[in-house]
Amino acid sequence: MRIIPAIDIINGQCVRLTKGDYDTKKVYNENPLEVAKAFEDSGIQYLHVVDLDGAKASHIVNYKVLETIASKTNLKIDFGGGLKSNEDLRIAFESGANQITGGSIAVKNPEVFQGWITKYGADKIILGADCKDENIAISGWQEESNLKVIPFINDYQSKGIAYVICTDISKDGMLKGPSFDLYERILKENSAIKLIASGGISQFDELPRLAEMGCEGVIVGKAIYENRISLKELEQFI
Repeated sequence: MRIIPAIDIINGQCVRLTKGDYDTKKVYNENPLEVAKAFEDSGIQYLHVVDLDGAKASHIVNYKVLETIASKTNLKIDFGGGLKSNEDLRIAFESGANQITGGSIAVKNPEVFQGWITKYGADKIILGADCKDENIAISGWQEESNLKVIPFINDYQSKGIAYVICTDISKDGMLKGPSFDLYERILKENSAIKLIASGGISQFDELPRLAEMGCEGVIVGKAIYENRISLKELEQFI
């Protein structure tokens, strides 16, 4: 199972929110590159970068941060937050993203999202399936749709999606453990999907449990920043 630390960006700074609420913003480091390099030094190979300004603005904003991290580390970066157009995607890939994550676009403009899968291939495009009470949430989690998360994932897998990041918003930033039950059900229904668990990771013991369940990757954010999980532990796990 891949360990994928998260760097969330507002105004070029590394921040974390709680349950996606911008009013809960906490700045952990003014220099995201410094954070990324610390991850790389611990043997980590992957990074999840979220452009929170982009999620609010509905277009890519913090691509310069992406460019800096991509050009000064060897981390394989998946980048998301506000990617809505072919131009946003071009900028993200040219700035060094290895993969991009599309969430709201997959709900609001499925034709465009489908076009990305066709153009770039299933290895480059990740479906962002963020949910609250198992309903898909969009627009930086400010809006809830009436789509249910498991049928949503299954539908996109039939259209060629391989990778899915599933975040249970109620768990995000709470440090109370991830949605084991939800991930178990997703994988039971669809064992072929490459599921990346996200939201709520609070201690190291949760990681082997997610690996045993069959998760392809796990995104770890606040637990690292709040020293609940050390980089040393992650290094040993890797």
